[in-house]
Amino acid sequence: MKVLAAMSGGVDSAVAAARVADAGHQVVGVHLALSRNRQTLRAGARGCCTIEDADDARRAADLLEIPFYIWDLAERFEHDVIEDFLAEYEAGRTPNPCVRCNERIKFSALLDKAVALGFDAVCTGHYAQVLPGPDGPELHRAIDEGKDQSYVLAVLSPERLARAMFPLGGTRKDDVRAEAAARGLRVAAKPDSHDICFIADGDTRGWLADRLGQRPGQVVDSAGAVVGEHDGAYAFTVGQRRGLSLGRPAPDGKPRYVLSIEPASNTVVVGSRPELSISRIQATSPAWCGPAPAAGAAVMAQLRAHGTPAPGRLVAVDEDRLVVEFDQSLTAVAAGQTLAIYSGTRVLGAATIAQASRSGVG
Repeated sequence: MKVLAAMSGGVDSAVAAARVADAGHQVVGVHLALSRNRQTLRAGARGCCTIEDADDARRAADLLEIPFYIWDLAERFEHDVIEDFLAEYEAGRTPNPCVRCNERIKFSALLDKAVALGFDAVCTGHYAQVLPGPDGPELHRAIDEGKDQSYVLAVLSPERLARAMFPLGGTRKDDVRAEAAARGLRVAAKPDSHDICFIADGDTRGWLADRLGQRPGQVVDSAGAVVGEHDGAYAFTVGQRRGLSLGRPAPDGKPRYVLSIEPASNTVVVGSRPELSISRIQATSPAWCGPAPAAGAAVMAQLRAHGTPAPGRLVAVDEDRLVVEFDQSLTAVAAGQTLAIYSGTRVLGAATIAQASRSGVG
């Protein structure tokens, strides 16, 4: 097959490209330039997509003796990921930009361009597995639970999965680094990138404030009493405890947590930890990796990239939404988060959380 290997400049994508080449495929490496200011985005193990990363990817491709190109997708990334991220926070939601990037950049813009150029598949260094199933290719968790990235890939359709290759899904990260060293790849010990790649210093609140400006408003408790002020509701997320700057303590002296963000009134609502407890999630725009499961199906649901899956049951499923009721209460569930649905190790699909409540409410 003719395979386009997405090479970020890190150890994982380099080893993935090497394995595909070893398997006898015709491999071409490509590095995605996603930032308009690439020299500014790496700080230690944070950030990615810099000139340094492009150089590391090129050196790896040279060692593997495969053709290498740099594709500029900065404008598409700005529109589909960064602007979406800003809009979601401005609307009081908590998005996952890595899910958007995989959905709209790596397995939409990149894959579509690859197919148009005659490639059969795209290879990446994600830790996940595509396995054959009775209804076509299935997306499964990686065997290295600590590195599993199936959550951020849960939006991929069966058509996308059929053209996706994840050579590292059956390997542990330590073994990947050892293999890279044995191959002579200079990136063998390169630190992994963390957090949001376009916020290199990790200060999401400061980054949002720079772009959205100060928007002072009130912090109120669940009864509506004003207990503090803020400079921008976008800087808060459900479940947050620190940095609330409250003017007076709770009557019982216990910590308060963010319960909700109300963008229309520019209000942040806080309350006690028990008030964070939910057992029912309604999510919109479901995307399935295969046939949609039926209402009543027992599932495992994951709310964060490396969160602990929670058992529950699909109580409603249609083209526009799904509803999950959980066996036990959850906390700190925010609108805008991606809800990934699993059956065992298999990823069934994902949806965007619209509302979280106690069972029978909402």
